[in-house]
This record gives sequence, structure tokens and C-alpha cells, in this order.
Amino acid sequence: MSDPSEDTQAASGKSAGAGQPKVGALVRARRRQMHMTLQALSDAAGVSVGYLSQIERDLAMPSLGTLAQIAQGLGAELNHFILAPAIDTGLSRAEGRMVFSVGGSPVSYERIGADFAGNQLSSFVITIPPGHRSEVFSHEGEELVYMLEGEILFGLDGDDTMLSPGDGLHFRGIQPHYWWNKTDRPVRLIWTGTLPLFRLRASQFNETGAPQSALKPAPTKTKPHRK
Repeated sequence: MSDPSEDTQAASGKSAGAGQPKVGALVRARRRQMHMTLQALSDAAGVSVGYLSQIERDLAMPSLGTLAQIAQGLGAELNHFILAPAIDTGLSRAEGRMVFSVGGSPVSYERIGADFAGNQLSSFVITIPPGHRSEVFSHEGEELVYMLEGEILFGLDGDDTMLSPGDGLHFRGIQPHYWWNKTDRPVRLIWTGTLPLFRLRASQFNETGAPQSALKPAPTKTKPHRK
């Protein structure tokens, strides 16, 4: 789900990301508050030490999914790092949805998944500007992408595929994947996945409040895609 270009937002949406601080300082402050080294956070979040260092220095802007992994590793909610709208009802109208981004990222999100007890899915309409190339992701759960507008190159487990409007792709999140808008037009797609983004689940923490992931072998590390 991230590197700089020009921010592109749906004309009908309302922006919730304007004026948001970059996340680097917030991640660093939370890590120090938790008395965690970069290596400890890397092991807990499944994000490489090098990429975490870039994020903390605002040299790289993580996607929403990667930021969620970092938040879980730090025992914090995603809303600790970004201002994002909450949805209490399952119905959202195109003209009323808030558009937000992660810090200074050019990728914009419209949240269409609601919060209710026991919900398993997160879902967003994502707008990806021309030239944007994401980091490589690898994490728990499943993902489904459905293309609305434009064309995007989607890399999955070493294979690159061009996706066009009407195309869909369903895959396991543990498979290394990334996307790249190589065109001169914005891309809009629907992303749905089981990766918990806005709520930390009790099962992810032990009785001391520390993330359970810190007690397990380190997962595959998220890192920048290298050309």
C-alpha cells in the first residue's frame, strides 16, 4: 500500500490529510518511549532496520499497511500516527467520504470499511499518482485488489502483471508484492484485506501489554523496492 510525487485526491472527497505532520518523528518518539531499539522494532513489525531508519528521518514515507505493521510493533493504534476518519456505519457516500494520506505521501485513501465488533476486513479506495512506486510488502492475511481507473504494474511473488479497469487480484499477503504506476494518469483501485489497520486486537498482545509479535520469530521484512 510508498514514495513521493504529487498528491492526487478524488475531486468529490474531502481532504483529511492537509497539514498532517510527517510520521517519522512520531515513530521515533514512540519507539524511544517504549525503550525499543531499531532492531527490536524491526523484529516486532517485520520492517527492515534500514527502512525504519529512513522513515524516522522522513527519507521514506510508508504505505498505510506498512505503517500499520509499525504501529502494531510499537503497541499503538494507527490513529496515533495519522489523522484518519472513523466509519461507524457500513454505508458511505462518495460525496461525503474523507480523503487522507500518510504524512506527506502522494497516495490518498478513502476509507469504505466500517468499524464494528468482530469485523475482519479493511477496505479503501486508493488513488495512486503517476510515477509512484511502492515499497515491497509482505505480511499476514489476504488482500484483494479491484481496478477502477487507469493501469498499474503489480508485482507479486516475482511476477509483474499489468492491471486495467475491471481486473481483480486476490492473493496471500505473505507473498512479496508491490505496485508501480508507470503511466502519466492517476490510478484508482479498491483495496480490501484482512490486515488489521485501525484496531489492535487483544490476541496480538501478551499480558504485559507487549506485542506478541516480539515473542515470535521475525517475519519477512518490508523493504524499499530496488530498481
